[in-house]
Amino acid sequence: MRAYNPALNALGLIIMIFGLLMTFPLAVSVWLDDGATLVYDQAIFITFVSGLLLWTLTRVQRRDLRVHDGFFLVAATWVVLPLFGALPLIGYLPQIGFTNAYFEAVSGLTATGATVLTGLDALPVSINLWRTFMHWIGGMGVIVLVVAILPLLGIGGRQLFKAEVPTPMKDASLTPRIAETAKGLWLTYVLLTIACALSLWGAGLDGWDALIHAFSIAGLGGFSSKDASLGHFDDVNVELVTIGFALLAGLNYATHYLALVRRSPRPYLRDPEIPFYFGVLLGSTGLLTLYLMQFEAHADLATTLRYVAFHVVSISTSLGLATYDYTAWPMFAQLWILFLGSFIACSGSTGGGIKMMRAMILYKQVFREIVRSLHPSAVRPVRMGRQPVPETILHAVLGFSFMYMVSIVSLTLLLSATGLELVTAFSAVVACLNNTGPGLDAVGPASTYQALDVFHKGVLAFTMILGRLEIFTFLVVLTPAFWRR
Repeated sequence: MRAYNPALNALGLIIMIFGLLMTFPLAVSVWLDDGATLVYDQAIFITFVSGLLLWTLTRVQRRDLRVHDGFFLVAATWVVLPLFGALPLIGYLPQIGFTNAYFEAVSGLTATGATVLTGLDALPVSINLWRTFMHWIGGMGVIVLVVAILPLLGIGGRQLFKAEVPTPMKDASLTPRIAETAKGLWLTYVLLTIACALSLWGAGLDGWDALIHAFSIAGLGGFSSKDASLGHFDDVNVELVTIGFALLAGLNYATHYLALVRRSPRPYLRDPEIPFYFGVLLGSTGLLTLYLMQFEAHADLATTLRYVAFHVVSISTSLGLATYDYTAWPMFAQLWILFLGSFIACSGSTGGGIKMMRAMILYKQVFREIVRSLHPSAVRPVRMGRQPVPETILHAVLGFSFMYMVSIVSLTLLLSATGLELVTAFSAVVACLNNTGPGLDAVGPASTYQALDVFHKGVLAFTMILGRLEIFTFLVVLTPAFWRR
């Protein structure tokens, strides 16, 4: 294990930074005197001291991170950080137990939003703030947050960044230095979050609810401060703001950053994912609205469109907030929006799933194979925009898509083998792998994951991390070949 001392040393630093981030909800708790101050004091102490000990004990070997180190550090971070993220939750709510607290923290940091908690309306503001603040930290990636700091300590961040950031951004930096890239992405992220919070406040939410839900929306998480989620407010203006910022958060943050720096909309016009992104969302909204009108699911067209538009955007982008129990809809509508969450979010966004970029490449590859069947001698490269897609990328996308399907099938069978009802098992796996949050049936938007047993929650916590790290980054660490010297 000594060979991984540099990665463990960086992990110690990340844990310390994570502990310092807890001072934000601590300050809120002190300001509001909400009764959770001691909980944060203890959590910060345990987290910071644990990180400091790990950092001190592994300082013997100092060198730049290699590829193996990057994969190991990313995987370890997403497994270990929830242990510390769970401390404020289990400290204030000891009755929920370790499993539930860890599941909630994993769901928070992976920006999934699958909750096991009830009585959210009665929780202190700082506890709900911490839950969605974990969304915000994990949404862009806590690794990207600290990668701008690691070089200052002599620890290179490029391998770390490449293991964490979604595929299309791995091969090119927005700026020459990786730290500057990370800072640029986070600046964009912060500005969008501030704009979202101010817009929600202007739409009628009080300050704390606006901030809590802004963290959730920017990170495309799904935690809320209300048991009824966003439906608690029953406000069209709040829903419209949420739809608008969820759509923005579902786009590539690199595109946002380039548009911001160049002060021009041209990066949006040149992003090949955007037409498909909005086209599929608009088409799905229209289709489901007409479909539900046939079943008289709601009183009139306006009401139907309101609920359909919100949930198509929320579930598709993997936000996961809800205003209505859509499991009351016909099964086709439920499965359709669950399916959309598998690919709608753009690469480089805070959303989950296989991402729109990969879905487009798969579609074009299938079309190319059809053409080849008719015209074997035809030369038809797969293109994204004006650029041809290298064969290596095509093979990587096909491999990823295969493992994505294998993961869904195998994990669903695993849960079903324990007696869990099939629709619940399947939808829970899909919702957690896509980092969406609510599923169908027993884990629908009107329910929580609380009723599942310890084994189910353990499997789904693994599934959330697997989805957040886009499968291969996590699976590679579990292979025997990775540990061979």
